Formats: sequence, C-alpha cells, structure tokens
Amino acid sequence: MGKLVVLKFGEGSFEQGFAVTLQIGEEHERAATEITGKLPSFPEMPLYYSHWQSSYRQISNRYRLHADKMQVTNVSMIQDCENTSHILRARFNTWLRAEEFRPLREKWLERLSSEEEVRVILQTENSQLQLLPWHLWELLERYPKAEIALSSPSYDRIHKLRPKNPLVNILAIVGNSQGIDTEADQTLLQQCGNAEVCFLVEPQRKELTEHLWGKNWDILFFAGHSSSNKNGESGRIYLNKTDSLTIGELKYALKKAIENGLQLAIFNSCDGLGLARELADLQIPQIIVMREPVPDQVAKEFLKYFLQGFAGGESLYQAVRQARERLQGLEDRFPCATWLPMICQNPAQIPPTWDELRSTTKPKDTPDLVLSTKRRLATTLLSGLAITGLVFGVRCVGWLESVEIPAFDQMMRSRPAEPLDSRLLIIAIDDDDLAIQRQNNESLSGASISEKSLNKLLAKLNQYQPRAIGLDIYRDFQAKQPDLITRLQKTQNLVGVCKGSDSTESITGIKPAPEIPKTNLGFSDFIHDPDGVIRRHLLFMNQEPTSLCPATFAFSLQLASLYLRPSGIQPKFTPEGNLQLGKTIFPNLKSRTGGYHDIDANGGQILLNYRSPKQIAQQVKLTQFLASPINSSAIKDKIVLIGVTARGDSPDTWPTPYGAPLDEQMPGVLVQAHMISQILSAVQDGRPLLRVWSLWAEVAWIWGWSLVGGVLAWRKLSLPWLALAVSITSGVLYIVCFGLLISGAWVPFIPSILSLVATVSLLSIYNSATKVQVENGQ
Repeated sequence: MGKLVVLKFGEGSFEQGFAVTLQIGEEHERAATEITGKLPSFPEMPLYYSHWQSSYRQISNRYRLHADKMQVTNVSMIQDCENTSHILRARFNTWLRAEEFRPLREKWLERLSSEEEVRVILQTENSQLQLLPWHLWELLERYPKAEIALSSPSYDRIHKLRPKNPLVNILAIVGNSQGIDTEADQTLLQQCGNAEVCFLVEPQRKELTEHLWGKNWDILFFAGHSSSNKNGESGRIYLNKTDSLTIGELKYALKKAIENGLQLAIFNSCDGLGLARELADLQIPQIIVMREPVPDQVAKEFLKYFLQGFAGGESLYQAVRQARERLQGLEDRFPCATWLPMICQNPAQIPPTWDELRSTTKPKDTPDLVLSTKRRLATTLLSGLAITGLVFGVRCVGWLESVEIPAFDQMMRSRPAEPLDSRLLIIAIDDDDLAIQRQNNESLSGASISEKSLNKLLAKLNQYQPRAIGLDIYRDFQAKQPDLITRLQKTQNLVGVCKGSDSTESITGIKPAPEIPKTNLGFSDFIHDPDGVIRRHLLFMNQEPTSLCPATFAFSLQLASLYLRPSGIQPKFTPEGNLQLGKTIFPNLKSRTGGYHDIDANGGQILLNYRSPKQIAQQVKLTQFLASPINSSAIKDKIVLIGVTARGDSPDTWPTPYGAPLDEQMPGVLVQAHMISQILSAVQDGRPLLRVWSLWAEVAWIWGWSLVGGVLAWRKLSLPWLALAVSITSGVLYIVCFGLLISGAWVPFIPSILSLVATVSLLSIYNSATKVQVENGQ
C-alpha cells in the first residue's frame, strides 16, 4: 500500500508568507503524522513565473489554444524559455529550502521511503501557488514513485455507489481541431483494451448535453482547442468552428455524469487550469489538464504514454508521472514539455485503476505533617515494601494476567514498524489465486495449490537459486504427477510442514508430504494463549510417540538454519537446554515469565518479537509470480515462503497482538515469516529478543515506583494537583516501559501502576489521619 501526503496551505500570500500543514499517512487511512510550518514571504516568486510564462508563450508552436496561424519558432525564443525556466526552478527550490519550512522537509524524509508509491496533494485556493512547477521540487524528485496533484481546500465525497460497467466507458469529445491533428488522439483511444469509446466530433451543445445525461461514463476526454481566462478561475472549450462553452454552461449535465460514476476528466488541450477549477467545484474525482498552451505533438505523445501506462495496470498517478517524464525527449523542440500535464484531485476520492473502472469498488496546600523526615522516610519505605509485596503476590497467583497481557499488546501495537526483511520473499496464495486455479481446471485436491502450479512454481524458483524454500501448506497425501514427486524428493533446500499431535487436547496432528525427506521437515505448531493470540514462538519440542509429525524442529527454525548454514552456523544446545545459533542464545521461557502465570512452557519457547503490523517482507501473488518475469536478485540466496493468505476458503489466519477479530488476524504464513525474521535478525543483526527481568529485578522495579508514589504523597499538593501529578507520573512510567519494550525488555507496567497508585492513596489517607490527630492534640 502506498502513502498519501497532503500539503495544506492556509491563509497567506507571497508578500506575507504561507502557513503550511503537512499530513502523512497510509492510503485509505487517516493521516498518522501531522506537522505545521511556514513558507516565508517571497513577493518576487509570481514575477519569476510570469517571466517564464511570457517567454514560453512567445514560442510559436502549434498550440491547442486556438486556431490562429502560428509563426515559425525562433531558436533564440527557445533559449530564452530555457533560461527563464532554470531561473524559476532555482528560485522555487531556494524558497522551499527556507529554515521555517525545514521541519516539514525533515518529517517528510523521516516518514517516507524513496521506494514507496506516494500521492502528494497540494491543497490551496491561491491560484499563483497552483501554477508553480511543484514537480521540480528537489524533495519530490528524490521519490521516483511520487506524483503531485492540486486540490481545493473545500471538497465533498460523492456518496452514490458507482454502477458496474463491463468495459471502461469513455466519452471522447473532439472539438474544433483547426490547425491541429486530433485523429491521432482518436486512434489512441480506440486502441485501449477493455474500453468502449463514444466519439463526438465537433458536436453541437445539445448533442453533448444529451450524451452526458444518457450513459454511465467513466472517463470524459476532450481534444481540441481550449483556454482559461486571465485569473484562471474559469475556462472555455471550443466545440466546433462556431460554438464554445464554459464548464458552467455544462454544469447540470456534468453533475449528472459525476453522480452516475464519472471518475476522470482528461483535457488534452491548452491552458486547462481554469477548466479544472470549475470542474473541481462539481466534485469530479480526478482531472488531468495542461497548465499552459500545449504543442500538438506534445499533447499526442502525452496521451499515448499515459494510456499505455494507465490501461497497462499502472496507478493513475504513476501513469501521469511516467508519461510526463517521457516528454523530455521532445524538449529540444518543445521546451518545458514535462511541465505541462497536471493532476487535479478531489481528496475525498481514491483514484481508481483502469481495471477498477470496470467494477464497483469501495473502494482511540495541605500543610506539612508534623512527622520527622526520618519517620517519613521509614513510613514510605515500609509502606512501599508492603504494597509491593501485596501486588507481587496478586501477580504471582495470576490475577493480573488478564490486564498485563492486553497492556503488552497495546505497547506492541504502538511500536514503530521496522523495515522489511530483505532476506525473505513471500509467495502468497490469495482468493484470486484459488479462483484462477479452479478456472484453469487445476485440481486442488484439498490443498491450496494444484500439483501443476506447485511443480511450475518450484521449477521456476530453483532457476534463481534461493537459499531455502518453505512450503507452508499441508500435503498429507501422495503426489500424482511424476515430475512433482521427483522435484519434492530432490529439492534439497525445500522444507515442508507437518503438525504435531496433542493428546491433552485431542489433536491428532497432520502428516507431512511423503515425498519430502524427514530431515527437511518442520512442525508448524503455534502456541496460542487462552485468548487465542500468538505471542510465543515454539522453536523445538519432543513429539508424542503416536504423533503423525516426526519433526522436532519448528518450520521457522529449519528454514533459518538452512539460511545460516553457509555461514557455518548450526543449531546446538547449551547445558541448560537453550537453543544456540552462533553466539546467540535463545533462553527458554519458564512457566512464570513476565505477565504470564503458570503457562505450559514445554519445549523451547521464546516470546515472539513481531517486526511490523503491516508487511514483514516483499510479497508477491502466486499467479503474478508464475506469469511475470522475475528479478533474480529478489530470490537468489533468499528464503522463499509459500503459503496461503486467502480468507475465503478455510482461512489460515491467527490472532496476534495487532488484532484478534477475524478480519484483523494475520495469515499463518506471515506469522511464520515473523518467526524466521526473528531468528535471523537476532543472529545476524543483533536485534534483541524479547526478554523479561529476573524475579528480584522485577520486585525492585515495582518497589521503586511505589517509592515514587510515596514521594508524591508527601508533597504539599491538593487533591486535583495530586491527581495530575499521579497522571503525569503514570504517563512517564508508560513511556519508560514502552521504550524498554522497544529495546527488547518486557518489564512490569500494570503492577508498577498499581503500586504507585496504592502507595499514593494509602499514604495520603495516613497523612490526613495524622493531621487530624495532631490538630486534636492527640
């Protein structure tokens, strides 16, 4: 999923400067980051743009602005245009490097990766700000998958559900084309796959209106002459040799088209910002226009490149960026061609892909007591010790587990996501993959992947030499295809799964694939807590005598061991029975660990230190992998995990600290990926394992916060101020515990809070009682 960045410009001007708000978040979600800043005054900026605009418009190319006869372009005019463009670009970026704007730049760089697809929306009513060449912003150019769009601060969502069209319905208006070649535009539109194009060539006003009312259009396209007025508030399109229209004169017809599902308007014509402003008032989702007069050749090439990308599967923003950048090849004859295409966006709408256009998508002062300092200290120490003992006793019998575990989950969810693990590649089998296999008449035979697809997948993987392949799919039956049988037997880096038996819970287990050698098997068993959540990682165990699964090592450990083997690292055990890989020891959990009380600690268990709630590693769909060319570097010497992420057919999903409801659960193959990554990261990167302190260290920690409560109780604070002090101290405690968890230590938070509050309460009552006794002369 890509990122959405919104730059909101508040009240201001180039003479006074602008207040700016930066929001960053995931697509389809609320912004997770917001920061405000300012751009300083720069009254000369509109003048620099005006100089460039003037030099650009003096170049007499065949523009789609009007049908007047053009003169021959003077070479010196092209040079003058290039010079003014360089000056404008330099001054523009100097302004954006202002110190007042620096916090926004740094937050941008902190939160966004250059590998992510980023939609940037610039929200402002200032027409001069909209005209500036934002695509030349140095910061934006660091992100090859980022594209910027303009937006008004005022917008509404179109709530009506868009009707489903079997093909992309395009209404193509070919207006007055005197002096320009619009036949190329028509040819390009006709070549679009999965599209139905209706052409209106130099239509009358009534004809155009009737067509806008009469059908559910997805795309409105205009080629011909157009213009905007001087202030850029409105525009005009030239329908034929005698008639022209403003957007206002088509208002009701366009409103109806938008209500019926119109998603995109493309004006492959000149000077379209005025058109875009009027269309934005009608809440059209997306608009593509040209900021200035556009040469005929540039308009044709842009449309060609855009349609190739958009209809070929690129997102709308990526298709526009790629098409715009490819215009650079024309800039020897048409300077600043890459400046012209612009997107205008309704921020309430999500840009659809080409395929989504063909389906319906929906897309948290009391006086001091007369006690001596020595007596006060002794009272605090003893009270704190007594309360600590009480709290710890309650914890040891398990009464706090039901609140400590949710607190642990909350901290886990709050941790910042870590980068993707580049050692892993996940080939996911989702609902679409299952459906495609069934459509191809491939027998699944109770599995999630057919023998044909599995054989093809393993063959393709082996070409690229992965270090290990993990098949996280049960195959407790004999394969039928001879090629697959041989491949399963002879693929030495292939690890299969089986499930152990558990007689205490009447679990019979699942046999492994008979073709895979026993040395290449790992058990897939997860250990879940009473609430069903996976918080522990089982590394090894002794199987029951009657178990159908012979593996003693976990699937994750087997794969990690294969990956580490070339480095000379083999699993071994310490005298205490702990697993050791290289210099890293994985201490086994005990029955009482952290917030846990009396858990079944059999086998080698550790706490599972999840890496990220979103994505653990690069992931590709099965059918996409089989059908597409592969970059060998994505597979060579990596661990490739094959597993099911489908949620329709008997989903293999598990509750985690990131979510227990069914729609928030994590597919088993991703849980396995977290486990493998935990092992490799601990051994190779020194990433900390989750650990707990010793019993006495935890007692001292809880007692320490009890003493902090005692100090607060002895201060001269009224009840409201005391409550505020306790609240702030509790917040500090949470932050400290959260920071320690990030560094790998799960320390008592709930017991510490209880000790803190109980000590404050007890000593406050004691102080009040003592004060009354003193005042009564007792």
